[in-house]
Amino acid sequence: MNRICNWIEPRVIDDELLKQVVSDQGPQEEAGQLARQEGILFKDVLSLRLDFQNILCIDNLWQFENLRKLQLDNNFIEKIEGLENLTQLVWLDLSFNNIEAIEGLDTLVNLEDLSLFNNRITKVDSLDSLIKLQVLSLGNNQLNDLMNLIYLRQFKNLRTLNLAGNPLSEVENYKIFVCAYLPDLVYLDFRRIDDHMKEMAETKYQYSIDELKHRELLAQARLEKEQAQQLELNQHKAAFVEQLNGPFLFNRMYAEDTEGNRLASLPGVSELLEIYKEKFVVICVNIFEYGLKQQEKRKLEVETFMDCVSEAIQENQEQGRRKITEFEEKHLVGLGGLSDIREESELTMDTRITEYNEDITELFNVLMTLEMQLVEQLEETINMFERNIIDLVGLFVENVQSLMAQCRDLENHHHEKLLEISINTLEKIVKGDLDDEMPDELRSLFVDKDTIVNAVGASHDIHLLKIDNREDELVTKVNSWCTQLVDKIHKDEIARNRKRVKEINQYIDHIQSELDNLESSDILD
Repeated sequence: MNRICNWIEPRVIDDELLKQVVSDQGPQEEAGQLARQEGILFKDVLSLRLDFQNILCIDNLWQFENLRKLQLDNNFIEKIEGLENLTQLVWLDLSFNNIEAIEGLDTLVNLEDLSLFNNRITKVDSLDSLIKLQVLSLGNNQLNDLMNLIYLRQFKNLRTLNLAGNPLSEVENYKIFVCAYLPDLVYLDFRRIDDHMKEMAETKYQYSIDELKHRELLAQARLEKEQAQQLELNQHKAAFVEQLNGPFLFNRMYAEDTEGNRLASLPGVSELLEIYKEKFVVICVNIFEYGLKQQEKRKLEVETFMDCVSEAIQENQEQGRRKITEFEEKHLVGLGGLSDIREESELTMDTRITEYNEDITELFNVLMTLEMQLVEQLEETINMFERNIIDLVGLFVENVQSLMAQCRDLENHHHEKLLEISINTLEKIVKGDLDDEMPDELRSLFVDKDTIVNAVGASHDIHLLKIDNREDELVTKVNSWCTQLVDKIHKDEIARNRKRVKEINQYIDHIQSELDNLESSDILD
């Protein structure tokens, strides 16, 4: 049962509560007063205690994006929710609440310590994304199935587990079972697992564990295979030629082609289809292999461009740093040096200040000139890259369209042959020269010439549409990729230029401000 007092009305987490709690738990004395005056940003809070607050619903925590530790224990919480944005959370305490199911933790990928002690949980699940989990407290819940604990084997970093107070903890051989199936545990129910317990567990459940490990290895192999296939598919998608390395497009042409599949059983059509498919797949594979080669060329072009840009920016920044260093070394004594000549004449002071002002102006002009030179250099580089990448994409599209045209030629040839066979079959049926073994669904197409011509034509139209759609998809995607890439490069350069100009102005304003403050100070009195 929940141990909090019931005399206060349950509440939700609102801004008023959060501000009060953050203020109370923030720095005290002078630092605390200053923080309260300036206002504490929720995003800067790393630890938050909301225990014993009679909270019914978790809400309004999205602003604590950098929170590491959160205490929500001893409340009335019934559902885990509202924690999606707390992705930096490492420590979470939800003990002594009324939670019935583990949920709402999918985004907490950095969580290491989770306490759900003293709730109403009946099943251990929905923790898959918590790959860093080291400590898990599920004591005093309603867990009663030992086999459910095998789910925790996937958490390779889990070292401390508390299950005391659950019905399953009263089952015979409970501790031996847990030690056997979770061999990496160090602490169970607040006690260290000794070597003797581990040996007993290994002996008792050896065969079951061996079988489980075998299944896990098979599952891992399947997972790795699926991941490798997905990685390969992603690479093919990046080249815009996915599923062109085999009969995928050909099979899609016939997947929705009812008439074509019926006509395939006509005498002579089966051999015709085999030849058609073989030639069609060869062209698709040619497109696929050509696409991968062109992807490598585009990738190399992008990498070369990025290296050129990076090198130009680095060289320009180094020149700027040298100019700033020269300025600072010349005025090494800086404004403090001006104060040391207070006993000199006012004319000397004015001369030094004038010289300082002139050097500041000169430094500003030099830095801005360097930036303008870089802008011109990068603009030329970007324009050259844009021309090159557009040419590469254009060549790729042109050759792919040429190969797709060959696919259409094959389809047209197949259509003519199929139509010829179908007409000849119709003539044999009319003359009675064909046996009666033709399936009824196929015979229904041979009512008259118009019917069979329309059926063959419908099949042909479906095939051409599939070819056209795949070509349009490829062309659209590669052109879109090219456009987005070039647009991003231009936008990034504009953003870089604005940032650099802002940095220069801020630096110049800073040193100018220091000089202005000196001129108006008592030093010049």
